[in-house]
Amino acid sequence: MRLAELSTRSGVSTATIKYYLREGLLHPGRRITATQAEYDEEHVRRLRLVRALIQVGRIPVASAREVLAALRDEDLDPNERLGTAVWALPHGPAPNEGDPEHDAARRTADTLLDRLGWNFGRACETPTSPAYGMLVTAISALSRLGYPCSAEDLEPYARAMERTAVTDLDLVERYGTPDEQVEAAVALTVLYEPVLLSLRRLAEAEESRRRFGGK
Repeated sequence: MRLAELSTRSGVSTATIKYYLREGLLHPGRRITATQAEYDEEHVRRLRLVRALIQVGRIPVASAREVLAALRDEDLDPNERLGTAVWALPHGPAPNEGDPEHDAARRTADTLLDRLGWNFGRACETPTSPAYGMLVTAISALSRLGYPCSAEDLEPYARAMERTAVTDLDLVERYGTPDEQVEAAVALTVLYEPVLLSLRRLAEAEESRRRFGGK
């Protein structure tokens, strides 16, 4: 397909596609003349992912480029590619090791992960996962403000996230090839986070109505 059809199929303007090509977010098409190229279904799929990252997820171009580089790294297996790509997504602030609550928060996080049997966040015994850092930062804030944040308090949330992860990867496995699955996993990580947040708030509102609402 030519550029105009690629734009129609993907819902991305031709000017934006050209920008993505210049920035290395989309691989070039097959050159057919000095000024024209031909594109295929892989370009359509990649544009959907780039659009999810940049236009929906508001991820900076530099971060999106890092994510896409991880997805193209054929030296990694699908699990490693997914992990590297997700780690490259923007995350919240890293833990402040000068925070007096930091060490206690890290111990709480480690206790929680041990109870769950989760090891990925602390690969090679080093808490390198950005998600692990986010967890420690969140626990620090909860503790500092006097809210419940023990491993026992957090475990029910973690168990709910285990079930969510199963649902996530069930969706991913609907895609045919490993490349499609890894790309879909990254896109769904970005696109489903607002869905999860909104559903949690709606569920809390419903539970509040049931418990505290007037008859």
